[in-house]
Amino acid sequence: MHRFLSISSKSTSVKNYKQLQLPFTSPISSASPNGHSCFHYFNQKSPSLGSRFGLNRFFSYGYFPNRVNLTESERNGNGFLWLKGFVGEVRSFSSETDRESIEYDVVIVGAGPAGLSAAIRFKQLCQEKNADFSVCVVEKGAEVGAHILSGNVFEPRALNELLPQWKQEEAPINVPVSSDKFWFLTKDRAISLPCPFDNKGNYVISLSQLVRWMGVKAEELGVEIYPGFAASEILYDADNKVIGIGTNDMGIAKDGSKKENFQRGVALKGISLSFSLCCRITLLAEGCRGSLSQKIMKEYKLREKVKAQHQTYALGIKEVWEIDENKHKPGAVLHTLGWPLNSKTYGGSFLYHMKDRQISIGLVVALNYHNPFLNPYEELQKLKHHPSIKPLLEGGTVLQYGARTLNEGGFQSVPYPVFPGGAIIGCSAGFLNVPKIKGTHTAMKSGMLAAEATFGVLHEAANMEAYWDSLQNSWVWEELHKARNYRPAFEYGLFPGLAVSALEHYVLKGKSPFTLKHGKPDHEATNVARLHSPIQYPKPDGIFSFDVPTSLHRSNTNHDHDQPAHLRLRDPNIPETVNLPEYAGPESRYCPAHVYEYVPDEKNQVKLQINAQNCLHCKACDIKDPKQNIEWTVPGGGGPGYSVM
Repeated sequence: MHRFLSISSKSTSVKNYKQLQLPFTSPISSASPNGHSCFHYFNQKSPSLGSRFGLNRFFSYGYFPNRVNLTESERNGNGFLWLKGFVGEVRSFSSETDRESIEYDVVIVGAGPAGLSAAIRFKQLCQEKNADFSVCVVEKGAEVGAHILSGNVFEPRALNELLPQWKQEEAPINVPVSSDKFWFLTKDRAISLPCPFDNKGNYVISLSQLVRWMGVKAEELGVEIYPGFAASEILYDADNKVIGIGTNDMGIAKDGSKKENFQRGVALKGISLSFSLCCRITLLAEGCRGSLSQKIMKEYKLREKVKAQHQTYALGIKEVWEIDENKHKPGAVLHTLGWPLNSKTYGGSFLYHMKDRQISIGLVVALNYHNPFLNPYEELQKLKHHPSIKPLLEGGTVLQYGARTLNEGGFQSVPYPVFPGGAIIGCSAGFLNVPKIKGTHTAMKSGMLAAEATFGVLHEAANMEAYWDSLQNSWVWEELHKARNYRPAFEYGLFPGLAVSALEHYVLKGKSPFTLKHGKPDHEATNVARLHSPIQYPKPDGIFSFDVPTSLHRSNTNHDHDQPAHLRLRDPNIPETVNLPEYAGPESRYCPAHVYEYVPDEKNQVKLQINAQNCLHCKACDIKDPKQNIEWTVPGGGGPGYSVM
């Protein structure tokens, strides 16, 4: 059974859709912009790419734009299949020896807020200038929004610029912030502090629902979005310039053999033109710790180019609850510091009242923590038993669970975002404003600026470096510069960090004459186990706190068991020779999905077992492993299925 995707032309006329069959998994669990699930089943045999053309066009969240037949195609003598449209567009599919190739003007990796903002802004410019350029967005989630998780108190500044009529167009943004509280928690008390956040005019939202809506807006403009296709490699030309991406092969068994439904991955390339005024552009919008973005930064030494510091990260773990209506206060926002974390561990919790009696509660733990026995998942379970939080949850039920890492390096850690043939945008580059605890608006704006630079390259023979220039002259840069000293101040502990933050916020107002530096990279910050005592966490009660398997079920996470593991050990001996004896096996605790566990083998020797099917795609292992021995790569399908996160 297969999923079929089309290559559509610019016109919205039914006759102007060109169809291409690509195999995918089935059934596909999809959800509409309002979060309701539906399933699509397909019953066709697997074709080779370009060998025949089908009828079905389905967008990722269950929206059915059109169903038509391709009316005309022909193959030329050079092995290219030309698809003829009705508005003058011709797209070629080259038949390489083992990989089919699809060509676009712009390829965007990731259908998150940055990627979709870039796609929308680029197509807006095409309309304004009457230009005809093609844009493709590939998304590893089975549907747009399936892998999107955030707090989220949303600042609409970038959206106001991108789609100023968003209110009239029924964006899922309808719960304005009604109150804003900031607490310092001890084990038994909640001490109210002056609130440093200014959330007036902001909204409590589900980011996964917002990007679904943005996906609809992008498709209405002619953007082609392909969910379920993970970009697994960068394609280069002979001059080491990026010319596109390759997607994962499908139908590979766990042992590496080809299954009956095997299909070679697709190459998505920029269109190669015979004159130099136009250029192929690839935009990487993979989110925090994007696997391709990491490779590009290393390949082109993008951090070194602007003397940026290493990135520093945090792990955010979140649950969405449905609570008693009498306790629900739509738009109420609460942030906390202190317990359950100690004074040497940076982090805090959030609790936001959404719509429909829903609240989101979560804990963010900086991944430069020292104690290898710390378990971020269990810390969240402890938090929910605090006497100031537990009463709110009584009688409620958990709807969804998830986790994701986030960038906290800020201004000091932003790399040079332009590389030959493209650019890095959004959280792949790292534009989170730490004191605001917000990064969606800055990610969106970076995507918009990159789109404008991209359009300039393709239409006006400009230079892609214009993206870097416009970024530095934008309100994104101004925000990050003012906020640059908050996060590194906490390298000295909670209370020194609070003192420096108060000085920055109330006195210097971001205009301090100095710039603090970050400490060690997160993986180097982990101490050896002998310097700490094991932490005894209480057993879950099944009412407020839960075991990991129960939470995983709520994340809708699923991977085919019979596919190659996407979590790879650079040295398979390190877990047993270094991580376990020296660090007490920290991967079994920092992972919020129990992907890693040490179990005895048939000889009763303890070995690391990787349960890759549990993976939430949070990337914590890629960041926190003490010897950087774990490499996170995109799987051949699957992952979480978020709908209200």
